[in-house]
Amino acid sequence: MEQSRLLDRISWGLNITARHVGRSTDVYRPKGPADPLSPTHRFLRLHAAFSTIDGKFNSPNGYGNPLWHGVFDGAYTQPGDFLVQGADIWFIAAQQKLLPMLCVQTNRVVDFVRPTAPNSTGLNAYGGISLETATALITNYPVSILGASGAGQPSANLPSDTSIGTWTVLLPAASARDGSPVILRPSDLMIDDLGRTAAISGAELTDLGWRLTVKQATT
Repeated sequence: MEQSRLLDRISWGLNITARHVGRSTDVYRPKGPADPLSPTHRFLRLHAAFSTIDGKFNSPNGYGNPLWHGVFDGAYTQPGDFLVQGADIWFIAAQQKLLPMLCVQTNRVVDFVRPTAPNSTGLNAYGGISLETATALITNYPVSILGASGAGQPSANLPSDTSIGTWTVLLPAASARDGSPVILRPSDLMIDDLGRTAAISGAELTDLGWRLTVKQATT
């Protein structure tokens, strides 16, 4: 059987399965680095179900694991698309031929900004970064934030000090409206929907999207 025919049969089978065990799902495709879940970006509605990474439906997913296998017709979807079921949001990380579709469940919505260069108008009176003059890179993007942990003590080393949080952040690669890639760099800032600010300390663009290491900023 030709691969194109086989892929069509796989998509057909996944569609039938999703219609029996899945839920109605809205699919969004970002058209820029901002507001990927804007109503103007919704292009498809389909049935989808999500299984644990082993492909089975017989156990719940565990702590700290945002990876799921997507069960849906992938004929019209692609990596970077967002799938929304009510309050639950995933993005497609990988959709490789003849392999299960890998999806990442998100748990936060964030902005990424690039601070103005030092010794410029981006510095306020006490020498800190002014977010008002920072350059927006990615806005209002659902991401997966994982593994909050301590990564060092404040230099004062007081009894009431707490360790500085470090997280791994997963998100799809984003493009500007002209199609050029948005590149995230160490020292760019992330602000999440809980009001926390963190600085990127490591940025890796993989075939599955961005994998970032961020360290919470303290004042």
